Amino acid sequence: MAKIEIYTTDFCPYCSRAKALLEKKGVTYQEFDSPHGSDARRRAIENSGGRTTVPQIFINGKSIGGSDDLVALDRAGKLDALLAG
Repeated sequence: MAKIEIYTTDFCPYCSRAKALLEKKGVTYQEFDSPHGSDARRRAIENSGGRTTVPQIFINGKSIGGSDDLVALDRAGKLDALLAG
């Protein structure tokens, strides 16, 4: 099983959408609360190559982007293979 990390903030509809898709896929993930200025947010920005929006999603340490990117991978039939590990 893949290691999934997701950096989120409260009341973020894109974060909720990404988490719902991951839950629908039946995978577990580690969520980091990442408000502006937090250490978690700085880590997400650094690890994603400078992306400042949330959510930031990492699968096995690789940045796959945000909610729209996650959904695009699923629609293209590529997400399940990544989640398998």
